[in-house]
Amino acid sequence: QVQLVESGGGLVQPGGSLRLSCATSGILFSIREMAWYRQAPGKQRELVARISSRDSTGKYAESVKGRFTISRDNGLSRLYLQMNNLKSEDTAVYYCNRYSSSWPSYTSWGQGTQVTVSS
Repeated sequence: QVQLVESGGGLVQPGGSLRLSCATSGILFSIREMAWYRQAPGKQRELVARISSRDSTGKYAESVKGRFTISRDNGLSRLYLQMNNLKSEDTAVYYCNRYSSSWPSYTSWGQGTQVTVSS
């Protein structure tokens, strides 16, 4: 059974930082390419960052490049997202999940963690 539990969100001022964490089980984490996604109110879910299983190379959406860093701990089956210099447009519910080109069709998601960037 797939379990994805995101945490670490909250309310932060513009320019602030947050570190999100995702605890996983049931997905063979160590061999999966993983990703963080987000969904802002009234918008579709979008891919924020993904990380390979082999060498932990990260790839980022242009909107977060240079500000966000994705990382993973295969021993703990955990995924992380360090978010720095947050902007109001980063406000969204953040989700972790596997990554593949068919990710928009995934039906199994966690509850997500709310990130609100506001002064």
